[in-house]
Amino acid sequence: MTRHQHPFVPYAPPRLSPEESLARGQELYRLLDRRRSVRWFSPDPVPLEAIETAVRIANTAPSGAHHQPWTFVATADPDVKRAVREAAEVEERKFYRERSAPDWHAALARLETDEHKEFLEIAPWLVVAFAQKSTPLPDGSLRKNYYVNESVGIACGMFITALHTMGLATLTHTPNPMGFLTEVFQRPATERPYILFPVGYPAPDCEVPDLERKPLGEALVVHGAVTSGVMVSRPATP
Repeated sequence: MTRHQHPFVPYAPPRLSPEESLARGQELYRLLDRRRSVRWFSPDPVPLEAIETAVRIANTAPSGAHHQPWTFVATADPDVKRAVREAAEVEERKFYRERSAPDWHAALARLETDEHKEFLEIAPWLVVAFAQKSTPLPDGSLRKNYYVNESVGIACGMFITALHTMGLATLTHTPNPMGFLTEVFQRPATERPYILFPVGYPAPDCEVPDLERKPLGEALVVHGAVTSGVMVSRPATP
């Protein structure tokens, strides 16, 4: 075995049979295919432990040089949520009423969104993912982070997956610009807001746009010949 200059540990996860592996994947697909972005939330409380669990799962994401360049900031404080809503709606009014972006506005039309973001106060939790452009070190210097957008994006995807698995709902809200979140949450200049997540249970009368996802045939291209030894099967679900 190769001798390493840095600490390494064995990695030997249990190897599943092809049938069990595929069954697990298909079950996860069926679960996540029911996931939808929600704008109508119930005010019913969600325990802090659920947020902690979702962030623990996000922390398992791969990242550039394992720098994990993210900070998740959560609040259930009504005053803070109100401040976030007020600041977000200022930017949203500019977008919907003043900004010339006809193609963007047209693309959003079927979602029927507007500048009113009452869900930012109704959802029991707001969680903001901040991307760390650099990380302060104990000696006062700054460590540069690599592949920040990619790393934080993957972590946020796993955060969303965790919430849905726990029966919770969220929305990837990105008012533009989002600098007000740095002020509201008093984050350092080395971080920038990445995504604002309202988190909670869907309201009893929640509705979502009637949308269809891209079919597998448009999302996947199998390039070249399938080599010998590769098991080819057709999953039960498309």
